[in-house]
Amino acid sequence: MEEADLPEEFARLLGDYERHLRSERDLTAHSIRAYIGDIASLLDHAHRSGIDSVDRLDLRVLRSWLAKQQTTGRARTTIARRATAARVFTAWLARTARTSTDVGSSLGSPRAHRTLPPVLRADEAGALIRAAAELADDGSAMGLRDVAMLELLYATGIRVGELVGLDVDDVDHGRRVVRVLGKGRKERTVPYGDPAARALDAWLVRGRPALVVDGAGAALFLGARGRRIDQRAVRTLVHRRIAEVPGAPDIGPHGLRHTAATHLLEGGADLRSVQELLGHASLATTQLYTHVSTDRLRRAYQQAHPRA
Repeated sequence: MEEADLPEEFARLLGDYERHLRSERDLTAHSIRAYIGDIASLLDHAHRSGIDSVDRLDLRVLRSWLAKQQTTGRARTTIARRATAARVFTAWLARTARTSTDVGSSLGSPRAHRTLPPVLRADEAGALIRAAAELADDGSAMGLRDVAMLELLYATGIRVGELVGLDVDDVDHGRRVVRVLGKGRKERTVPYGDPAARALDAWLVRGRPALVVDGAGAALFLGARGRRIDQRAVRTLVHRRIAEVPGAPDIGPHGLRHTAATHLLEGGADLRSVQELLGHASLATTQLYTHVSTDRLRRAYQQAHPRA
């Protein structure tokens, strides 16, 4: 839904809200597009329901909008996200005196089914890196880059967007940590191990100088044309390399993130530490990974408890 398709008042309101998200909340361009798309859909639904002013927006309209999402087959996660977007929007309307009350404050949302994609076993993760390393034996810049990216994704569990956003100066070789700018522009520091350190050094010394062109800036990882690599290229790489590991599930960069979190927990890391490493705002998100460690806990119980 474009602003031009909305009544003038709603289009103007949507423009004000977009400026608020950009200048006051400092959200990423992706988050702003998602919020504006959801609210444009809500305002269009309100208009089609006979609402010609934001003052007449009420809980009934919000609920009917969400119900429409369900009848058109939207996933529960999508509906839950849009309910959140509506609540944030109506809170802004009330806070800026555009409405007298926050009509969305009591709007509920379906509990999203929170499931994790498949993860690699430790031996499969090792096989993934080895397969990439074998292809990089010729010393090609692209091969060195691919190994460094895979090592870093698995070593740190960072998001693909965080990976492509890294600059050369974000890598602290002495302390073996990377400075990551995550969701909500929150910065965190994530450690990495020896294998990732060796791969990064090889890429920076022998790979990156062979690819870099004017305009690349400080980007850590470069694409085939010598500029900052994009997320699509990284996803394509991960899927291709995973396909070379016999029996491994087809996962992308986010699956490597889940794999890293799972292996950390299985190795004995505590939830709070994993939460901080992954950059989760809520511990509840990190707790999703605990279910994959049930076998480890069961084995520990059987070994330690006298009545096991």
